[in-house]
Amino acid sequence: MSTTKPPAGTRDFLPDEIRRREHVINIVRSVYERYGFEPLETPAFENIETLLGKYGDEGNKLIFKILRRGEHEASGEADLALRYDLTVPLARVIAQYQNELPKFFKRYQIQPVWRADRPARGRFREFYQCDIDSIGSTSAVVEVEQLSAVSDVLTELGFKDFQLRINHRGVLDAMLERAGIEPAERANALVIIDKQDKIGRQGVFDQLQAKYGNKAAAECMSPIHATSLADSLLAVTGLPAGSPKENLELILNLASSTAAATFLRLDTSLARGLSYYTGAIMEVNVEGIGSLGGGGRYNNLIGTFLGRGIPACGFSLGLERIIVIMTERNMFPSEVVRGAVDVMVTLWNEETRADALALAAELRRADLRVDVYPEAEKLGKQFKYAATRAVPFVVVVGVDERAADNVSIKNLASSDQQTVPRAEAAGWIKRHLNEEPGSRQVEP
Repeated sequence: MSTTKPPAGTRDFLPDEIRRREHVINIVRSVYERYGFEPLETPAFENIETLLGKYGDEGNKLIFKILRRGEHEASGEADLALRYDLTVPLARVIAQYQNELPKFFKRYQIQPVWRADRPARGRFREFYQCDIDSIGSTSAVVEVEQLSAVSDVLTELGFKDFQLRINHRGVLDAMLERAGIEPAERANALVIIDKQDKIGRQGVFDQLQAKYGNKAAAECMSPIHATSLADSLLAVTGLPAGSPKENLELILNLASSTAAATFLRLDTSLARGLSYYTGAIMEVNVEGIGSLGGGGRYNNLIGTFLGRGIPACGFSLGLERIIVIMTERNMFPSEVVRGAVDVMVTLWNEETRADALALAAELRRADLRVDVYPEAEKLGKQFKYAATRAVPFVVVVGVDERAADNVSIKNLASSDQQTVPRAEAAGWIKRHLNEEPGSRQVEP
């Protein structure tokens, strides 16, 4: 018998899970649109040459390849691949539609990506990314706006213990040069340093030591860790003079007047492993959890498609890790957790089916979420079913209620039952629904 489990690293999403996902996505979308970002979607798969060579050797190994089809199937070659991230497809889009897009193009994209990685807690092979990118400007305003937007997203989701870490590829290059690591090896060294979230600080040191020696590993593991924005500005003065130092200082100064100020820190150990970053790099971390996302400046990537450089900067939030942490911490609002139905209409007998459907329609017109029990079973069974779906109110229209044009409404949590005129049923339910713990707030 074949297994009913989904492939390792993927998941089925049941209704409760989808409600949590939609809650997070709606907040992300709302914040990003407040910052002027526009929506974009791209295909699930790309031509393989679009993706290969954009993520470094480690990234290339994690790309899910799609074998040629039809008469070419026997070749075992791949011509397509599932997208690894949303940034490279964006670069392709910019090159394809350059004459149709505004001078400064700001987009958000919330879609799944696929990586042939080893599944772990909060780490999946199929997962959603929530990206923002700004194309066309080298201004530090771009980085500051993105940091501020991410700060607003996490704050509105209920996070308080996160940090926005920032560094610069130029600072990392200077550190690696000081450590005696040759230019041809620096990309590989950055990949190791970027693994700290997976293998820990000691694991990073051990790998660096094994490959480059004790002195180089020690040099790479003695960075600046600022504990506040003020400390970060002071720490910048200790960096080597040049454009990376000036760029970081400008970003930190500009961010001091934004929502990001409380959470922003300079951390010269931060190393985003993707090879296309060229300037400032950013990451958001939660204490004891690790990274929830990151990004940075990539001024050369679009040029690989277009033949000329176009400045760009982006930030990606990992939807899955956010949801896992919010679920573990019980951070979701009670109305998201409670359920999908406000009231269930019972069926008294087969002859009253049409009337039950009519009553449900009346309640739905009042913006209530209504379920109709489909079979004329004993009321006890109908109440039990409503309880399994966490329905707060059940409506009964028996012989006496029908004769008086009334309905009986039962509160399943308290077992209280109230008879009200049918015309007033929707208003009564809405008023009392708002009083229920964990209820969805319904406008009067």
